[in-house]
Amino acid sequence: MSQLTDLEPVATEPGPQSSRGARVGRRIWNSSRRARPVLAVDVVLVLVFAVTQPMFLDRDNLLNLLVSTSVLAVISIGQTFVLLGGAADLSVSAIATLSGYLLGKALAAHVPAGLALAATLLFGTALGAVVNGFLVGRLRLSFLVVTLASMTAFTGAVNLWSDTKSVFVTDDVVAAIARDDFFGVPAPLWVTGLVILVAAYIQNFTMYGRDIYAVGGNQAAARLSGIRVERVVIGIFAWAGLCSAIGGLLVVGQIGVASPTVDANLPLMTIAAVFLGGASLAGGAGGVGGTVLGVVFLGVLQNGLSLAGIPSFWQQVLTGAILVLAVLGDRLSGKRLRLRRTT
Repeated sequence: MSQLTDLEPVATEPGPQSSRGARVGRRIWNSSRRARPVLAVDVVLVLVFAVTQPMFLDRDNLLNLLVSTSVLAVISIGQTFVLLGGAADLSVSAIATLSGYLLGKALAAHVPAGLALAATLLFGTALGAVVNGFLVGRLRLSFLVVTLASMTAFTGAVNLWSDTKSVFVTDDVVAAIARDDFFGVPAPLWVTGLVILVAAYIQNFTMYGRDIYAVGGNQAAARLSGIRVERVVIGIFAWAGLCSAIGGLLVVGQIGVASPTVDANLPLMTIAAVFLGGASLAGGAGGVGGTVLGVVFLGVLQNGLSLAGIPSFWQQVLTGAILVLAVLGDRLSGKRLRLRRTT
């Protein structure tokens, strides 16, 4: 549970100059320690592509970059809490696809848009909580086995349900959420920003956020300290399911089709974004801000390589190599921390 120190504000003498804003600023700055390397890499990438690709800083290109990464960002925010809790969810893309297909079928059956959207979000949340969360948190099964099995089962379920046929979606409400602009900003960015703000608040300013870090740092110690570990685990998988459903909603709205095709690369991309943002393999370290920077790295890399005419396969090669370096850095930092504790 030593990872919790990253969230604690720096101790200062109380005085008239100490304000809540300053304490919040110090807390956020201290918790960003593990994300600073990817921030530096993001800045370098932006500078390189800005110099080498004249179209990179064009407003339309930047908006396209942000919109194209909105689904990855939302689902990665869901994955963040799971990894902070010491697990990983391989079923996020299958939940997104199944939720999106439910939305398409509901709208095709002339269910009111508001009710269809609410049912979609509740459905994704229930899949994460009742299937993944219950099996991992309550029955204490391996998260790797459970989420791999649920990914396979959900993929099979959506194919059986759809008979591998897509459903066209023409609803104006869904299209507005996924494609319209509000105050000059594309709607998916408003959705993504709201998800980020909610997750950041939960992480930094609630007891549940502290409990997630505690469970990820040491489940046994968390249990002994009175934390209801099972509820925390069910909650983080429910959050991942909700974010996956939101991602599925955005995909359906953007392309106008509820497709049964599951993106097999998406779970690994979300995990990569979270790890690049400073998360630890052991859990209990990292955060929402770091994940956002990790998503920015992946989005900028893909966009810049596309503008340069470089095949997208190189993005996978470079992302994999940098991810290995990130994991290696986490391992080395862990060894240094253990060394300091023993000396």
